[in-house]
Amino acid sequence: MKEKIELNSEAIILRKKFGEDSNSPIDIFSLIHNNDDLTIVFYPMSNRMSGICIRDGENKIIGINSNSTYGRQRFTIAHELYHLYFHEDFKSIVCFTDLEMNKDPQEKEADMFASYFLAPYEALSYFIKNKLGKEKHKLNIEDVVKIEQNFGISRQAMLWRLVNDGYLSYEKAETMKNGIIASARRLGYDDELYMPTPEDKQYATFGKYIKLAEELKNKDVISQGKYEELLLNGFRSDIVYGSNLDEEEVYD
Repeated sequence: MKEKIELNSEAIILRKKFGEDSNSPIDIFSLIHNNDDLTIVFYPMSNRMSGICIRDGENKIIGINSNSTYGRQRFTIAHELYHLYFHEDFKSIVCFTDLEMNKDPQEKEADMFASYFLAPYEALSYFIKNKLGKEKHKLNIEDVVKIEQNFGISRQAMLWRLVNDGYLSYEKAETMKNGIIASARRLGYDDELYMPTPEDKQYATFGKYIKLAEELKNKDVISQGKYEELLLNGFRSDIVYGSNLDEEEVYD
């Protein structure tokens, strides 16, 4: 299994490949939506699953469990990016939510890479020392909330990282696994990071698949009917039939 320093380095390399710096919090959803090589599919999965990753020739597909929280979805995307860009010789991989379960080395690497991709080692260290004014083993629940909010990471993934990097003991982290939303609200944060995708938006496809369908239609390779069929198969009835948002949008 790779060392943490190598996984952190690979995370920074990929951030820079996508036009990001090595320290700032990252908008991973915007990043992947702007990547022409990826297709992203959101749909509800088992609570044990965080996502899937498929690589078939030039097709790269990431499936995200829309039942998981927004913070966990961000982590899952970063996890799957590791498989797509650094994991060779695979066609499909199913990934699981529990970060502490016994996993094969490449899954453990992908988990650690995801954590460093969202919060590089130096960025996390700087935030804790200079923004919070704290040393190792001195973090409290308020500090953890501020860290996870700054980097956009779920509570499970944040505690797992802080324990792995020696900022928290396992025993202290155990006391921070409950009352997650309440702890954030008390500090004035909203609860978006800790909530799953709303039920009416849990099925959606973005990226290469949609763009390719549009391209094939515009080149008259497929009919309008086939185009709409492809979109509906990709959970994009909003494109085929329009949506209420079209009537409500405001130019300001």
